[in-house]
Order: sequence, then C-alpha cells, then structure tokens
Amino acid sequence: MTITAVFILINAIAFFHSYRFTHFEDNTVEKNKDPKNPSSFDKAKMLLLGIDNPRPINNNKPRQAYQTIKLKSNREIECWNVQVPHARGTVILFHGFTGEKSSLLDKSDEFIALGYNTLLVDFMGSGGSEGNETTIGFMEAEQVKTCFDYISQRGDKHIYLYGTSMGAVAVMKAVYDFHITPAAIVAECPFGSMYETVCARFKNMNVPTIPMAGLLVFWGGVQHGFWGFGHNPSTYAKEVKCPTLLLYGEQDEKVSRAEIDEIFVNLKGPKQLRTYPLAGHENYLLQYKDQWRDDITQFLTAS
Repeated sequence: MTITAVFILINAIAFFHSYRFTHFEDNTVEKNKDPKNPSSFDKAKMLLLGIDNPRPINNNKPRQAYQTIKLKSNREIECWNVQVPHARGTVILFHGFTGEKSSLLDKSDEFIALGYNTLLVDFMGSGGSEGNETTIGFMEAEQVKTCFDYISQRGDKHIYLYGTSMGAVAVMKAVYDFHITPAAIVAECPFGSMYETVCARFKNMNVPTIPMAGLLVFWGGVQHGFWGFGHNPSTYAKEVKCPTLLLYGEQDEKVSRAEIDEIFVNLKGPKQLRTYPLAGHENYLLQYKDQWRDDITQFLTAS
C-alpha cells in the first residue's frame, strides 16, 4: 500500500470516527461495553468504525411541580423549570457529554433545598431537545446564553450557572463568546482543551493517541464548522470574571489535574478550587454528598 493510500485510509477512518463521536444513534442501539477493557474484536471495531453513542434519554422527572419549556437557540432545546417560593435566585444546570437533564435531578434537589429555582437543560441531541449531534461544548455555548437570557428576561437578577464536564465547558465558552454576566459559576471537571480530552479517551482504551486523536479533533471540527484545536476552555477561563467554584475528582481519568490547574490560574474573578480525593469523572454526590453540599453552600453564601 502506498503512502498516499495509507494517508487516505487513516483520514477516512478518522472522519468516520469523529462523526460517530459527535452524533448520537437511535435509542435502539445497545450501549457500549466498558471502553477500558474491550475485546480485541471490539477494539478493532471501535478503531475502524468509531464508538456508538446511543441518544441520551430522560428516565426520570422532577419530584417537585415543574414546567416543561422549549427555547429557540441554534437548536430547539427542552428545559424543566422548577420554582420555589421566595427564591434566592435561579440556578441553570447543564449536563455533560452523553448526558441529559434527568441526570441533574439530584443536583437540582440540592439547589432547591438551598432556596433556589432551577432550570434543567437538555443540550441539543439529548433528551427532549432537537437534533442528534453534540459539539462537546462548542455550539452548546449559545444554548447556555439562550437559557441565561430567558431567565434574565423573566426578571431574575440572581442567575447562577452550574455545569458538569462538557456543561462546564459550554458555560465558560458562553461567558467568553457572549459576555453574559452570571452572579456566579459552579464548574465541575471541565477539560482544558478539545485535543486533551480526545487524547484521554484514547489512553483509557490503551490506544496510542498519535495520529488518530489529532485527526479526530480536526475532522470533528470540520464536520461542525469550527477549528477543533481552538476549542480550549483554558482560554475561555480568561474571560470569566464572576465568582467561580471549580470542582475536581482527583482520580479523574478523563481530565488531568494539570488541565484543572491551568483553568483555575486563568480564571480572572474570585475563585475557589475544591477537590475530592477518591472521585473520578463522575457525580460527586455518590461519594462526597456532604462535602459537595458544604462546598456549594459556602460558595453561594459568599457570592
């Protein structure tokens, strides 16, 4: 096989892989096996064809009275609006990659208990929102702005943004791109750059990152109309001037401590970093509910 043929084959594989990475399949597709321990056949299939991502669906609903609303952004997005008497403000919650708003219900309950309204959001491609694609926080940033504007136009002057993983990235990019001014931000385990997060996923499968990780970032950006290597939350952090609470699990296999430290250094406003020693890239309420609640309470009280 000639060098040209190898080059074309590698790029074709990367193109297809990036498409599968950023597009969800019908819910009939069976969820993937643990990517950390694939069989040789599964590993070959994932390397050649990409990883199936079933479209995220909402399996639960709020236990409080709520309203389902549809907002027009760059895609139509579905949200759950939960209001409490004499609210101290509104917390808008944004999920991570392959997540959906029902995954945020336990966090919403915590904010409600503290006296805040909540707005739980399905990004495009997830739950009740339009489409089947994700851009790992890039286009989702405009959807953050849409939600912020909706609550602001409702007259609420105390708007807080909570995001986990991709959701935290979208929040920071919304501040960077659109100069929205939340009262404060809670950002859980955001990655430092698109390239680093793709590399982490290859490493978790014990697969070399070069050259496929870079090609996946390139073609993923091309497919969605942006420069993937410029999708860097560590840069977005430089425009975040509101109080920010940055949270991180020290066993995170998808986001490195170096990425978190760079984001933290670049944040321009009042900031706090709290870490959870035994937590990975996961819901921190599973192991650290009391500590998470204390960290959130102290931060919101001071903001």
